[in-house]
Amino acid sequence: MLKIIDKYILRRYLVTFSVMLLMFIPIGIVIDVSEKVNRMIEHKVPFGEIALYYLNFTIYFANLLFPIFLFLSVIWFTSKLANNTEIIAILSSGISFTRFMRPYLIGATIVSVSVLMLGFFVVPKASKGFNDFRYAYLNRNKQTRDNSNLFRQISDSEYIYVSNMSQVSRTAFNFTLEKFEGDKLKEKLTVQRLRYNPAKKNYTMYHYTKRKVGELNDVLLSGEKKDTVFKFDLDDLTPEYYMAETLSLGELNKFIDKEKARGNANVKVYQVVLYKKYSIPVSAFILTVIAVAVSSMKRRGGMGVNLAIGIILAFTFIFFDKIFGTLAEKSSFPPIIAVWIPNLVFGILAIYLLRNAKR
Repeated sequence: MLKIIDKYILRRYLVTFSVMLLMFIPIGIVIDVSEKVNRMIEHKVPFGEIALYYLNFTIYFANLLFPIFLFLSVIWFTSKLANNTEIIAILSSGISFTRFMRPYLIGATIVSVSVLMLGFFVVPKASKGFNDFRYAYLNRNKQTRDNSNLFRQISDSEYIYVSNMSQVSRTAFNFTLEKFEGDKLKEKLTVQRLRYNPAKKNYTMYHYTKRKVGELNDVLLSGEKKDTVFKFDLDDLTPEYYMAETLSLGELNKFIDKEKARGNANVKVYQVVLYKKYSIPVSAFILTVIAVAVSSMKRRGGMGVNLAIGIILAFTFIFFDKIFGTLAEKSSFPPIIAVWIPNLVFGILAIYLLRNAKR
């Protein structure tokens, strides 16, 4: 009897979640197409690249918004069980509420492991394709322009600046490299266009000027074109958050270690992305418990009341996640604590609601 009920609830859990994704992602694609179709036509984007972009779009946003989809899907089908008095029948047969929760937790485990693996290996590739497309064809997008400005410390005495970086052509524009001795500027290199050559693993400078600061006179060197080698990697010319999103787990850990060794003040941006890879899958358990506790009772207002409560709680969770993530990136607040605070707060809420539901 219990195995039949477990399979029934688990199947409803996974099917409703899948249907919820299949319902809302096409809506997101339609909205995105309506906003960007003019730019795609203007840039004459090949159909194959558009199709690949929306495949990456689907993976990227499904991973980003899965807590909301999961939460609403659990509330939806659990409310239907409650309205049909199926939950009352199950509990009246002598099954405890904790035992009733087992298939939900199994479903949450399946979703969490799937999201964890996707976040480690699949989502970074999808994010890279998604962002590369935006950089290549949607360069009027305000967010793309804002993310292009980059200032980074690459060693104890060296700093680089890039006003814009094309990921597709691997070209940086308005590049500057400054070298200091203490507080004094000793050397400054400015390049209008800097292109990376993968085959030779070097860079080509176009329209460059190099100034060496002397005690009495400065030395100026300039030219139209020159191949050279720099100590930094191509990844160092990429905006922080964009770079963090496109790295797999192992690559991200190595990159964080490298940035720490350099003394990069923006390393917290990478740490927030790393810790979220672990915290977001855990939220599947917390949101599942809250959703079951909220929707397992038959209410006078029916399913609409449960959905309204669910939507409010889901967006509150997303709000907490964004606020504390930004706080960790922009302040001295420890990233690992900031990333886990939403789970901690909603975990306490889940325990409280579960106790009330048992009563």
